[in-house]
Parts: sequence; C-alpha cells; structure tokens
Amino acid sequence: MEGLDPTTRNSTQKIMQLLFASTNQHKLQEIQKKLGADYQLADLSTVYFRGDLPETHDTLVENAKEKAMFVYEHYGRNCFADDSGLMITALNGAPGVYSARYAGNEKNDEKNIDKVLAEMKGVEDRSAKFVTVIALVLDYTVYTFEGEVHGRILEKRRGTNGFGYDPIFEPEGYNVSFAELSLEEKNQLSHRSRAIDKMLTFLEQFNVFD
Repeated sequence: MEGLDPTTRNSTQKIMQLLFASTNQHKLQEIQKKLGADYQLADLSTVYFRGDLPETHDTLVENAKEKAMFVYEHYGRNCFADDSGLMITALNGAPGVYSARYAGNEKNDEKNIDKVLAEMKGVEDRSAKFVTVIALVLDYTVYTFEGEVHGRILEKRRGTNGFGYDPIFEPEGYNVSFAELSLEEKNQLSHRSRAIDKMLTFLEQFNVFD
C-alpha cells in the first residue's frame, strides 16, 4: 500500500498532521514520500528540540515507544518514533539495537560500516535483516508496527544513495544494494516502508480523517 491518494478525498477532508520524533532528515524524506499528500509531517526541529531522545532499552520496540512517549509528554502532540536495526546472523544479531552507535556514540555511518565489514571479513554466512519498529502515540495511547526485510551483507560498499548501512546491504531477490536504489524503489521494499504501510492501514481503519 502506498501513501493515500489525495484524489480519492474531497475538498472538505482534512490533512492529518503528525510529528516525527526524529531529526534525521534522510528518514524524514523517506517517510514523507511514503505518506503522500494527505499527511503533513514535521520533525523535532519544528518544536525546537535539541539533543538526543532517550533510548535506554535493549529492544527496538521499547526504544521506539520510549522516544514517542517522551515527545508526546513534552510537547502534547500526536507523534510517532521509529527504532531500526541491522541484524546480522553471523554476528549473533549485532549490531541490532545498537546499530546507530555501533562504532561509537558519535553515530558515524562510515565508521559503523567499517566496523561491520571488518567483523565480516572472510565470513561465509552473510545473511542479515533490517528491522524497523514504529511507535505511534494518539491521545496517550501507543500503537506499534513492525517491518523487516531480509538480505545479505556485501563485501564492500556499493552505491551512494540512502544512509546508514544501505551501501553494504543487498535485499533478498535483488543484485543491488539499498544505496543503489532510488528513493522510490527503496520505498517499495524497505523495512521502514513496510512498517509505515502497517501504520497507514491502521490510520485508515482508525478513521483519523472523520
């Protein structure tokens, strides 16, 4: 399911505003493209948030819920947060929940990739998966949605699009990395896209436009 088609709604129907609990412009761009014109997405810069959101748990689900509730409680706005991780079979699921900080607290994508490639050097089993959990807060109630995509870790970087571990992740059934796909192509199959699809289905059923 793609972002809702604005042509299917009449002029009296509303655009839903959602606050995305992040300052990651790459994620913001991906998600807004997926949501379409019926949703107006803002990030934390619009509420002048500075610093890092709390991530004190060892699961993606709990971290996503913690971040979303932190923003809701501080700013009183319906919002959603995501927590994503790359889980590599040969590394016992690492980097997992620590994906963003795998090579240090500075959250440096290049260093994170370098560390993974070094640890995977000479490893035959290169299977891995990306997982995203989205926590949506509507009027103090939390709803969660999960998406995942399976693939393998490449032996070197390929492509310049995307962000994070995209240059070294080849999705199952493809012979290109995430970083070699266009934003539109990635949004057809990525873990984050699949979680967003579930959230969109829920929002339609929840009748948020009524």
